[in-house]
Amino acid sequence: RAGDRIISFAAAVLMLLMFCYGGYSLWDTAMINRGAFASKELLKFKPSSGAAESPTLAELQKINPDVCAWLTVDGTKIDYPVVQGETNLEYINQDIYGEFALSGSIFLDSRNDRKFIDSYSLLYGHHMDNGAMFGDVMNYKEKEYFESHKTGTLYLNEQLEKIQWFACVETDAYDEVIYNPQDYKKENLEELMEYIKAHAVQYRLPEKKGKEGWNRIIGLSTCSNDQTNGRVILYGFLYDITVHSRVNHSAD
Repeated sequence: RAGDRIISFAAAVLMLLMFCYGGYSLWDTAMINRGAFASKELLKFKPSSGAAESPTLAELQKINPDVCAWLTVDGTKIDYPVVQGETNLEYINQDIYGEFALSGSIFLDSRNDRKFIDSYSLLYGHHMDNGAMFGDVMNYKEKEYFESHKTGTLYLNEQLEKIQWFACVETDAYDEVIYNPQDYKKENLEELMEYIKAHAVQYRLPEKKGKEGWNRIIGLSTCSNDQTNGRVILYGFLYDITVHSRVNHSAD
């Protein structure tokens, strides 16, 4: 009987530990997912075009000088400030306030110009199962979603740029054509465009041309849940620079 009581007690303790661990895991997952979306406090800094009373990126840059833009993909959960670290590892698990966060931040490749004047600018974000960060990039693999979500906006310090999404590419993390944005200039951008077209799971010709033609593209890269080192990249064309009515002085 004494042995039975010991076994029953041990089983009860084990069940309690399992219950506590399960509860903690659910809480931890919820905290990770909740922290992956832009908070109401952070969204106060989101620029709104043409509004004289709108917040400025300069105000957010006072909190973190690494902030260089705000990205919005219309009709998705992608609505975040963009940072650029000294390396591409700095913001993988760090939020824009400098705190540890498994969801990290949306960040611009450290080899790109933070003013988005390069021919090819590349952004990175984690793939979150709840659609946070760059989770919605995965949806662009589906034709219906790709066809119904065509636009976005990139807010910079003194201007905004419209984005027209034209391709979704599946590749791996070792693709040297995709993951060396510094290699492309106006003169050889067509080589990248042809590569994107050849490897795209969804593709359409851009409908509008900017003042300089199709000379600047932006890529949003995230991990694929289909393979270990798989990556999915959404490509857009930047066009129609519009100056804000309220000039935001850069914190550079």
